[in-house]
Amino acid sequence: MSVPDYMQCAEDHQTVLVVVQPVGIVPEDQFFKIYKRIASVSQVSIRDSQRLLYIRFRHHYLPENNEWGDFQTHRKVVGLVSVTSCTSAKEWPQTSDRFHAQKEVFGSTLYDSRLLVFGLQGEIAEQQRTDVAFYPGYDECPDVEKRVEDFVQSIFIVLESKRLDRATDKSGDKIPLLCVPFEKKDFVGLDTDSRHYKKRCQGRMRKHVGDLCLQAGMLQDALVHYHMAVELLRGVNDFLWLGAALEGLCSASVIFHYPGGTAGKTAGRKPSVSQPAEAGKRHRPGAQEVLIDPGALTAGGISADTSSEIGRAKNCLSPEDIIEKYKEAISYYGKYKNAGVIELEACVKAVRVLAIQKRAMEASEFLQNAVYINLGQLSEEEKIQRYSILSELYELIGFHRKSAFFKRVAAMQCVAPTIPEPGWRACYKLLLETLPGYSLSLDPKDFSKGTHRGWAAVQMRLLHELVYASRRMGNPGLSVRHLSFLLQTMLDFLSDQEKKEVTQSLENYTSKCPGGMDVITLPDGLKLLPVPFTKLPIVKSVKLLNLPVSLRPHKVKGLLGQSMSTASPFIYSPIIMHNRGEERCKKIDFQWVQGDVCEVQLMVYNPMPFELRVENMGLLTSGVEFESLPAALSLPAESGLYPVTLVGIPRTAGNITINGYHTSVFGVTSDCLLEALPSVKTSGCLVEVIPSVPRLQLSTSLPRSAHAAQASSKEELSSSVSVQLFNGESQQLIITLENIGTEDIQTLEVTSKTANTKEKLFGEFLSWELEEAVSQLPLKPGQAVTLCVSIQAKLDFSGQESLVQDLNDDGISVTGLPISSPLRQVLKPRAEAKLLGSESSKNDYNHVKTLEAVLNFKYSGGAGKVEGYYRDLSLGVHVDVEPSVFFTRVSTLPATSTRQCHLLLDVFNSTEHELTVSAKNNQDLVLHASECQRMAIQVDKFDFESLPQPDQETVRYANPKQLEEDKQRAQGCQINSTLGIHWTIPSLRRHGVASVEGVLNQLVLEHLQLAPLQWDVVVNGKPCDCDVIADCKVGDAVPLEVKLTNRSRSAVGPFALTVVPFQDYQNGVQNYDLQDAVTFIGSNTFYIDTVNPKDNSICVGALLFLYTGDFYLSIKFQDDSGGRELPLAWFGLPSVHVKALDTPLEAGA
Repeated sequence: MSVPDYMQCAEDHQTVLVVVQPVGIVPEDQFFKIYKRIASVSQVSIRDSQRLLYIRFRHHYLPENNEWGDFQTHRKVVGLVSVTSCTSAKEWPQTSDRFHAQKEVFGSTLYDSRLLVFGLQGEIAEQQRTDVAFYPGYDECPDVEKRVEDFVQSIFIVLESKRLDRATDKSGDKIPLLCVPFEKKDFVGLDTDSRHYKKRCQGRMRKHVGDLCLQAGMLQDALVHYHMAVELLRGVNDFLWLGAALEGLCSASVIFHYPGGTAGKTAGRKPSVSQPAEAGKRHRPGAQEVLIDPGALTAGGISADTSSEIGRAKNCLSPEDIIEKYKEAISYYGKYKNAGVIELEACVKAVRVLAIQKRAMEASEFLQNAVYINLGQLSEEEKIQRYSILSELYELIGFHRKSAFFKRVAAMQCVAPTIPEPGWRACYKLLLETLPGYSLSLDPKDFSKGTHRGWAAVQMRLLHELVYASRRMGNPGLSVRHLSFLLQTMLDFLSDQEKKEVTQSLENYTSKCPGGMDVITLPDGLKLLPVPFTKLPIVKSVKLLNLPVSLRPHKVKGLLGQSMSTASPFIYSPIIMHNRGEERCKKIDFQWVQGDVCEVQLMVYNPMPFELRVENMGLLTSGVEFESLPAALSLPAESGLYPVTLVGIPRTAGNITINGYHTSVFGVTSDCLLEALPSVKTSGCLVEVIPSVPRLQLSTSLPRSAHAAQASSKEELSSSVSVQLFNGESQQLIITLENIGTEDIQTLEVTSKTANTKEKLFGEFLSWELEEAVSQLPLKPGQAVTLCVSIQAKLDFSGQESLVQDLNDDGISVTGLPISSPLRQVLKPRAEAKLLGSESSKNDYNHVKTLEAVLNFKYSGGAGKVEGYYRDLSLGVHVDVEPSVFFTRVSTLPATSTRQCHLLLDVFNSTEHELTVSAKNNQDLVLHASECQRMAIQVDKFDFESLPQPDQETVRYANPKQLEEDKQRAQGCQINSTLGIHWTIPSLRRHGVASVEGVLNQLVLEHLQLAPLQWDVVVNGKPCDCDVIADCKVGDAVPLEVKLTNRSRSAVGPFALTVVPFQDYQNGVQNYDLQDAVTFIGSNTFYIDTVNPKDNSICVGALLFLYTGDFYLSIKFQDDSGGRELPLAWFGLPSVHVKALDTPLEAGA
């Protein structure tokens, strides 16, 4: 016997073997259809008995195996069912002959046979025969199962008769010696009368009767016979049959302990009626065997005495003993080379029993023994079967990797070089079945969780074999999928050389069949999921980028409440549940805009030892219609983190989710989803897309700035310009605003914000007129509008006096005064002053100061405007202010008029160029580089009371110090606008203004202020002020009028004024004794009553000059006047100069 039956199990020992074979030409599908129906009758309840007969059907059985039927009766073919097709009566004789010829093959062992004839009708078919059944067709045979049962009943009758014959044979007849095929030649010439020979015959017959009892359903009798056979055969060292007796004992015990069977079939066998269920429960491992009483056997098989039946039940082996006896039996089989098949099958049976007992380690020992059993020259098909069964058995006991090993050996055997037509499909199918044993799944998701499971080297070898088998099957798509899987999941275990080889192979395959994201379904229904290349390149983080500063949309503040989340009533909750899924779905706090290019930044790196070319890399999104703009990139070998920006355009408004990205690497297209990449860091992938808003592009007439504006510490600038100005200089900035979007610009607002600076800024830094630009709205796409912005840098012009040496009044040139000194300065240094040539003083005067501001353009239009969105465009203005002129000292001199004074300014030229300073109605002052000169400007005093006053509310809540500063600022602004001081640098053709606002101190302001009480003196009808000389004639009455105008906020007076005439001899002597030269008409004292605010009062008198000459009138207040509590400056009356002339002679006198 050379072909083992690997499907055998211990309970097969109680079955009878029936072969079902076709006779003649029978369609294969029809045969197996009938075969399945026949095989369904696997157990039959015997009539008039409580016993069951188990049948094992086979459609193919080697006759040489039948020769071992005496050794183990379940190997003997006792029944034959032939299936044939016969359509006419003419064919019947030939069919009948073939049936008889088929019976001859198994004739020596057959108990009974049946022939099922399909298709024959007529006279022959109507004959009533027990061994032949006629059916019109394969689909018209309702009683096949019934006939098979009847057939089995007849087999049982023969079986039972044989059992009774052997069991009750107590005559003195000689017991025949049962032999296996290879023993027959060894027993030729033996002494058949020896005691040893007779014991051998008895032992073998006992064992044979045990087999028959087991088949006939008499388990207890079988156990007794097996025990007796073991004792007999052990005494004569008949090891082969001793092994068979022990195996029979094991099989009977297994049937007793495990009525459900050991084959692992879903439908277990029904427990035999002859074995009480309680017996199985009573029995415990290690139960002692009782002595056997051979006399207890009766003709009926088992005595009616129940007590003896219980005793016989104890002849059953315990589960532990079953295995020990199996080991012993197998060791005896191992002594015979020709019993290899028997030994192998015994090992398989023992393993199945151990699997039920969950004794995996012992089962593996049996299997290891089975591996090394030599069965001689096996065909390739038999080798495949052997390795496959070993694999299944290892799987049965939980040795998954060992199972996978033998399954892989079977797969390799399918394509052995000795096979003329290698079975690559079978090889591939078997290789797929090995995957679980090597902890290998074809789902790439299983490799993204935790540490790697299994032996990577073995897994890579297996994947390579799958790739090769796929290619030999002629399925390149399958090869690409497996190779992609190898590269993706085993990348960390591949050497640099292996990475190159695998990628080259992959490129070769994909050139013929590109890889994609389709699910590949194999013929057996297995689905191969797509393998996205998430490691080529490896993505470490995904960050959605906000739009550029100039394109970011903003919500109108009044509308913010509409979009606020109402998910929680609490402002803050410390109990916040975090998980990565929620984090990914978290909405980002900025918006994208429909129709604008949006960016997502990926931080990637290339793990390959060579340059990685990634083609067609783009975004995968959901939520809104999105146009992805794929990119191609080339990453250097082992690049480290490398930023990659993927872009796209949302075409509709709504919420968009970035689900992942797609790539094409080595010809394989991959869709990489972020939810499958838990290691990727992201701050959120959900962002709102608002309706489209316009886009404005800004260009300027000034160059772009290289400075990072300080004003952008909290806000980013769209762009910035830079300009260098001298202090006081102005520059025009022409801004062109072009609509480069697709929506009309309907609104435009411009604001500015000057950066906080320690420098004091005077006047408007930036100014513009927006009316003309607004009049051109709405601005269509492609149209532009210009805006002129004036930049004026007016910082403090005051300089420390100590930094410039004093000007000597003797040699100074004072512009505006009639002094004919040469235009030069005489330097007379002070002891405590720093020299002008020292580095520190130069640095102080040459220090470049910086002014910065932001121009903000707020605009909106289109569908976004309806939703309350607008855009901001910010232009940073950076101005480097170089010093031009400094006013180092300021003072005043009284003028001849009480309503005027002289303002004296020491002007210092801090530039390196010649500079001209001019004021209104004044001569130009030319200053060389680093030169200082004094400038005198005659100005009318200022009526500060006429300036706008803060309202009571402001006065009540404002800081008094701040109010005073605001007041001084307003006064300085009025003075500065009146003076109109300008400077010009002719060589550079640059000019600007110079402001005295920062240099005026309180004392100077008081000197420049017009007194609240305004005094006007009129002599002889002529106002006397500013060196005005009033003419009069000697002897004529000269009217004198004094007018008081009250500009203060309160009533003043009454006042008493005394007019005192005198003469000035211009040598320091003044003569007040003029009673003979000047007389008053009336009193020389004037009385002015109380004058209310904004009112005036006039008092009138007269003088009479008696002599010619120059006379002066000094108007003084009497000491007892009620106005002495008022400031002295309020009583600045003008001096009066009167020239008395002779009376012209009359004509003819």
